[in-house]
Amino acid sequence: MASGFFALLDDIAAIMDDVAVMSKIAAKKTAGILGDDLAVNAEKASGFISSRELPVLWAIAKGSFLNKVIILPIAFLLSAFLPVAVIIILVLGGLYLAYEGAEKIYEYFFPHEHVKSEIAIETFTEEQILAFEKEKIKSAIITDFILSVEIIIIALGSVIGKPILSQIFVVSIIAIIATIGVYGIVALIVRMDEVGIKLIQLSSKEQSLTKTVGNILVQALPKVIKSLSVIGTIALILVAGGIFVHNIDFLHHVFPQLPSIITEFLIGLIIGGIVLGIVTLFKKIIRKN
Repeated sequence: MASGFFALLDDIAAIMDDVAVMSKIAAKKTAGILGDDLAVNAEKASGFISSRELPVLWAIAKGSFLNKVIILPIAFLLSAFLPVAVIIILVLGGLYLAYEGAEKIYEYFFPHEHVKSEIAIETFTEEQILAFEKEKIKSAIITDFILSVEIIIIALGSVIGKPILSQIFVVSIIAIIATIGVYGIVALIVRMDEVGIKLIQLSSKEQSLTKTVGNILVQALPKVIKSLSVIGTIALILVAGGIFVHNIDFLHHVFPQLPSIITEFLIGLIIGGIVLGIVTLFKKIIRKN
């Protein structure tokens, strides 16, 4: 009886070791999309009245958790009964990511003319502020759903063929990290300027360390969000290229003389450009009709 118990403990320990190794691999493969998730959510969670930033972020985080609760069982069922569907969804998701990355680059070089309107949130009534927040939270949760699908499918793709119990452990760990990690960092980012203002107010001297650090934090916030956007765009294309290279056989042999990271970026960018061209043409046809 005792030997059976210890044998069970050994089996559990072995499973947990495998889960730890597979989780590291899955985390590396999802790092790019997590970077984009971070950049997108930092942007979505900014622009509110200071006292409302954390409540709004908390609402988005709860929506993100619910998204993953919905997606996870569907992903596991597909993995168990129709694993080829995981690859198909992965490639379709790669097309979306490549398109989004290519569109951001196109927007940078050929910006569209948007109607600019300055909205002074401070002048809103309480009802208007709540309506504005509700709309932005809804938009952020929908965006998070798309990114969550990709995170979970990429993580699941890294453990296809493994026992279903290991798949559940690994993908669930990645989903938890994706929610707590991303939104924890976003909370720190969006409050960076608030911390800076507090430091500035602490010192009455013109030249002091706290005031200098405070000014740096206040001035750094928009630059941090902008840099995250750039990093996220590059990550989108790299993740998409990696999906295509690893799941479409003939792309393995494209650009063999180049490092894999360059190959993945070029393939992601080329395919993203093709999808962007098709979508743009389709939109023009719809407008004419």
